[in-house]
Amino acid sequence: MENTQSYIQANKQRFLDELIELLKIPSVSADPAFTADVAKTAESVAQSLRDAGADNVEICKTEGHPIVYADKIFDSSLPTVLVYGHYDVQPADPIDLWTSPPFEPVIKKTEIHPEGAIFARGACDDKGQMFMHVKAFEAMIKSDELTCNVKFMIEGEEEVGSSNLGVFVKNNKKKLEADIILVSDTGMLANDVPSITTGLRGLSYVEVEVTGPNRDLHSGLYGGCVANPINILAKMIASLHDENNHITIPGFYDKVVELSDAERAQMAKAPFSKADYCKSIDINDVYGEEGYSTMERGSIRPTLDVNGIWGGYQGDGAKTVIASKAYAKISMRLVPDQDPDEITKLFMDHFLAIAPAGTEVVVTPHHGGEPAVTPIDSIGYEAASDAYEATFGTKSIPVRSGGSIPIVAMFEKELGLKTILMGFGLDSDAIHSPDEHYGLFNYYRGIETIPHFFVAFSKRFNKN
Repeated sequence: MENTQSYIQANKQRFLDELIELLKIPSVSADPAFTADVAKTAESVAQSLRDAGADNVEICKTEGHPIVYADKIFDSSLPTVLVYGHYDVQPADPIDLWTSPPFEPVIKKTEIHPEGAIFARGACDDKGQMFMHVKAFEAMIKSDELTCNVKFMIEGEEEVGSSNLGVFVKNNKKKLEADIILVSDTGMLANDVPSITTGLRGLSYVEVEVTGPNRDLHSGLYGGCVANPINILAKMIASLHDENNHITIPGFYDKVVELSDAERAQMAKAPFSKADYCKSIDINDVYGEEGYSTMERGSIRPTLDVNGIWGGYQGDGAKTVIASKAYAKISMRLVPDQDPDEITKLFMDHFLAIAPAGTEVVVTPHHGGEPAVTPIDSIGYEAASDAYEATFGTKSIPVRSGGSIPIVAMFEKELGLKTILMGFGLDSDAIHSPDEHYGLFNYYRGIETIPHFFVAFSKRFNKN
């Protein structure tokens, strides 16, 4: 790997410049106004893969945004690594909370990133982390040190549920045949504490609508006489947790896999400072389900959270009305062995059952995904662990993430492959939030570490 690492060091500035150009394109998949920009980003990613040395690069159309596929198959006796990532990004709203424009990348020094971090939407999630693989691939190709066949599948709809990815995978199983899937869309504990994500929570996402009267009413004439949809919705949502922050939906916990005391003890070895955690998000205390630590609440326990709530008058000044409708968006993070379809139905049945007379409630399911777990005794995990140790100089810690990447379970179901989650971001990188950023240290260390995974996986694969 000496030549590969030398190539990386010699091209660091160019690698950064190219990422900055990619971050300038507002590839917001959720907003049709950015459709052309999403397509432009796909073209940019495809060209980067061609320039890196891929033999076959395709921009594959879907019913939504395109998927970029590329490969380098040079020795059928070697294992094949399928790299997945996404080039779409979250909307940048609220724009006024950014300290610099979201699609005008700038490098700023921070307490956590004294060497600098790139501030831009998509810097960490997932353009920066996806692009690490493109640059690592380029370095291995140009240095003639690629030890595995490689395939890339980079999609443009991850932030809106990957609704067309499953169809693409089902229709292209031969094209996507591989021995392992490699993804960098997660994080690690700290820059001096590398970690590998071994578990992901699933997701059930719904939107609820509560309707009362057939129009907005004068609150003086009708107040206290009819059900106020906003009041009702607030009460219904509040009832979804009890005094111990336990979710009250009947049957919600029936299939939750409880970790053993030994497993929980292993998790507790990961470094955690309550004071630093609170300081990082400017709160004075933690909050959550009784009987579990903060790290457990955010990884091995299911949750229910309101992501948005609205209704009634929201303009300047006062308008004394009882709104006709109120709305909320609600997400539930799931753990093994909860099924997202079953949980969605349980939520719908319960929410409709607790609706009081005088209201009409509609629950609309959105996207979901199943939880996933990767065993730490697999050759893929062991190769990733070797790779982190090679560049960080210390062993990585296995952790379970609170986030959801629904496609991981889908990959295992459709392709029969486990996914290795080699993330290099930090919790403090503000993904999905204003001022999203990605440390230069993390970007470069990712590019340096990925080639070591290829070497270690090739060696371990051949031994098996």
